[in-house]
Amino acid sequence: MKIIGVENMSASQVNTEIQAGARFVIFQYCISVIVVSFKRGSNIYFVRKGESTFGRSLPFTALSLVLGWWGIPWGPIWTIATVVANLRGGRDVTNDVVRALSPQPAPPASVGR
Repeated sequence: MKIIGVENMSASQVNTEIQAGARFVIFQYCISVIVVSFKRGSNIYFVRKGESTFGRSLPFTALSLVLGWWGIPWGPIWTIATVVANLRGGRDVTNDVVRALSPQPAPPASVGR
């Protein structure tokens, strides 16, 4: 999955921004076709402290409002859920991204037989 907004930033700059209140978020959208509905997430967006997520969430919210309602029964339910989640700033995945980007400890060396 692509992370949008960290281009030309070093890991230490990203960590400094996170310590100051920045976060990684995913916006949701819903698309329905009669009896089949799909609820998906966007790429990951890096949002600095004080930045609004409204403009970034707008395309996904609009997509859900236009194409999400049509599947029965999940279309209306998931459309409402995605619109609410997006208007609340998206789904915060900061902890997951930081954990995934952190250096992992080396596995223990196997003992020869």
